[in-house]
Amino acid sequence: MPLDRKKDPSVLSHVFGPVSSKRLGQSLGVDLVPMKSCTWNCVYCQLGRTKRYTTLRREFYPPGEILSEIRQSIESGAHIDWITFVGSGETLLYKGIGHLIEEVKKMTEIPVAVITNGSLFHLAEVRRELMQADAVLPSLNAGSEALYEKIDRPAPGFSFRQHLDGLAQFRKEYKGRLWVEVMLLGGLNDSDEALHELAEAMKQVAPDMVHLVLPTRPAPDQQVTLPGEERIERAVSILSTAAPVMHPVKGRMDLGSAADLLEAVTAIVSRHPVQEKELSIALLARFFGDRAEVERTMKELFASGRFATLEQAGEIFWIPA
Repeated sequence: MPLDRKKDPSVLSHVFGPVSSKRLGQSLGVDLVPMKSCTWNCVYCQLGRTKRYTTLRREFYPPGEILSEIRQSIESGAHIDWITFVGSGETLLYKGIGHLIEEVKKMTEIPVAVITNGSLFHLAEVRRELMQADAVLPSLNAGSEALYEKIDRPAPGFSFRQHLDGLAQFRKEYKGRLWVEVMLLGGLNDSDEALHELAEAMKQVAPDMVHLVLPTRPAPDQQVTLPGEERIERAVSILSTAAPVMHPVKGRMDLGSAADLLEAVTAIVSRHPVQEKELSIALLARFFGDRAEVERTMKELFASGRFATLEQAGEIFWIPA
């Protein structure tokens, strides 16, 4: 039976944004799986721990319902650079994502991206479903079985070799843009040895670009720390031997075009923690530098009862209440 998120009117059902993304501009997010349905239990995951692995693909929500929300968002006139399929877990667990992509391509010329951990690429049916996507962004965080197990913590039966071979096979079949994401973790995969192993693995995949990202949001595991600047630069240098690397300079949230500010912030926070400082900067841009208005608005937003705060490494984050 499809899950129903519409019982809580304060949370959008499947579509959220557009939200500002460094990699994808103004991105309309489409969330396909319930929290937290995943094949991995990553040490850095902003969604928290995977309490029960999900390994079987299924149609979690009716495709017509999802497509209707996408169409409404497109017809709203909001500026959208990409329509991005993503999940509160592993996106490709949604069986039928290929049909959704096909239907979206019929209704708009806006390009379609898919964010995934890539763990299911060993399945031919999964690879086939993504052939019409304009960009696919899978993860590759390690170049060895030991680090793969330590960082990604996959479900039983999933292995590093399977993951790497699946990515490499997808690259052979897929003609769109393949941008592989690497989460760089201080003390885990940022040593020269780990980075050289990762570069060798990356060469087997041959992506168009490597997106280096940092664990800037609260993680469920205390061992997760930011790498130092020297390690970041070293990662860029070593991984550049495999593919061009996008330096992990943080993008900026854009709330300037949000018609309903409370709903816009709720939609973002419901998907991942938001740094209070980042929210303040976005509101400053919206209110043309009026700090008094920003302070008043933030108090009003928080008073809605939809948000709580969490402190990590000296930074305050907004999370769902």
